[in-house]
Amino acid sequence: MRAHHATLETHALDFWLARGAIALIAGLQLLFVNPNLSIGPRWVAPTFELMMLIPLSVATAWTQQRARRATEDHHWLAIRRHRQWIRAMAMALTVIIMLINFEALAAVTRALLHPSKGPSGQSLLIDALNIWFTNVVIFALWFWNVDRDGAAARGLGSRQKPDFLFPQMVGGGDEDPSWTPGFLDYFYVSFTNATAFSPTDTMPLTVRAKMLMALESFVSLLTVGLVAARAVNILT
Repeated sequence: MRAHHATLETHALDFWLARGAIALIAGLQLLFVNPNLSIGPRWVAPTFELMMLIPLSVATAWTQQRARRATEDHHWLAIRRHRQWIRAMAMALTVIIMLINFEALAAVTRALLHPSKGPSGQSLLIDALNIWFTNVVIFALWFWNVDRDGAAARGLGSRQKPDFLFPQMVGGGDEDPSWTPGFLDYFYVSFTNATAFSPTDTMPLTVRAKMLMALESFVSLLTVGLVAARAVNILT
């Protein structure tokens, strides 16, 4: 039991950063210049996301509190079951947010195919940047939730093989066996993948990690190369 407590690392700041990231996405969805980019009224999607986020945040905080007080093995089994349920709900919320952002990108693409009926170049440029940054945050959440079965499992010393190889995990005297990546580490991976369209200092090791990075690069390339370029062309 002491070993459990010794390896337990809840990464409370990471959970708050992830919640803040979802709240930021909800705020960005309210800022779309073109109302046709949102599904239904502009406030529906952000409200739904926040309504899912609040109970998830409460459940996460309650589980973390139970983990700090756990004294028996059967307590840890119950906590792990709760964390698996919370992780599944968090991934479902991430899927919903991703689909909403994909629909916004598809709406911008349709507007480009009919420029005479579409929005102005200024609004297209702002919306493209909005979609691109939202995409970065979404895949940061994906990487954070997927790698070694999520933040909670990593904190409990999960023996699951890593999905991403960070520089701190590489030999040569700089590796730190006790180090685990945090949300900002995954945000950096997502940001560099969306700008370079390829891995930089962190390598994907599993098929699911590679497919996620490929999908993010595709969406980023489509947003920057098609939408933003067309918007700049309209401006000039």
